Amino acid sequence: MPLQTLAREMFADAIIGAAGFNKFTQANTYLGVGDGTTAHNPSQTDLQGTNKLRKQCDSGYPTRSANVVTWSATFGVNDANFAWQEAGVFNAASGGQMLCRKVQSFGTKTSGTVWILTYQLTLSVS
Repeated sequence: MPLQTLAREMFADAIIGAAGFNKFTQANTYLGVGDGTTAHNPSQTDLQGTNKLRKQCDSGYPTRSANVVTWSATFGVNDANFAWQEAGVFNAASGGQMLCRKVQSFGTKTSGTVWILTYQLTLSVS
């Protein structure tokens, strides 16, 4: 999952105990979807689409298993009924910081359906 430039700064703040960002806890984390198809760029700070929506992380998330962090959010029957072309992880309902953004076709959500977006971030070293 491509990380944003701000993610690098968040990790650095976390390492030294600085308070430069809101943590990505259940209360603060929002998964966003949009219809933007602009290629990923690490300097982006929000989804790129015209249609976009953030939903708060579901209860019980995030989880961590070894080096994999998982978030999940439920988009109800009236939420985000458009073509999902991008997704991201945020630490606020609006504004805030975007940890990462993925551009791909997830399909088109229509009214009357409930979709659950699960986002996994694998951290590794080389």
